[in-house]
Amino acid sequence: MKKLNLNFRNNERPKRGSILISDPLLNDQYFSRSVVLLCEHNQEGSFGFVLNNYLEIDLHRIDNNFPDIQARISIGGPVHRENLFFIHSFDAGVIPESVQVAEGIFYGGDFDILATLLRDFPETRNKARFFVGYSGWSIGQLNEEIVEKSWITVSNIPKDLIFDTQNDNLWKTCLEMQGDSFKLFTTFPRNPQDN
Repeated sequence: MKKLNLNFRNNERPKRGSILISDPLLNDQYFSRSVVLLCEHNQEGSFGFVLNNYLEIDLHRIDNNFPDIQARISIGGPVHRENLFFIHSFDAGVIPESVQVAEGIFYGGDFDILATLLRDFPETRNKARFFVGYSGWSIGQLNEEIVEKSWITVSNIPKDLIFDTQNDNLWKTCLEMQGDSFKLFTTFPRNPQDN
């Protein structure tokens, strides 16, 4: 009989642009089965956006000046949930004041220019994602959580998957991409006591 190794090896160090996949056994009211795009990770702390926790309301219904492109909004995290944030994949310089997070992925910038682009070119709606709030970690906190095996840090998630707001199985998809040893854990119930 082969014994299962429940200790995932986290071979990647977090950095700006990393994806954090919550450990299958993480029992956290907010971050259980979540996928986070890390937008910053430095000596002052870290922040990012949960990609797979959605509100059941369209952005156009919140701001009727925003074009009706059926923009699905994510709850990016528990911090500053009164603010709207966005990432996009428009070419560098198209949206002023954007910060590059990874190759072809940018955070923030001029919201009015983004809205105009999406109004004039609605076919580009898959190049932007919107978040209410963000996820933040104080100095050293994220590293501690990784040591405690709360997160699996990866960099192999394609950009189109990060911007896909229709994939309601993103956590499972991302975990399966990490290889056969991870696939098994996608079938675990959220609460192991349900087994």
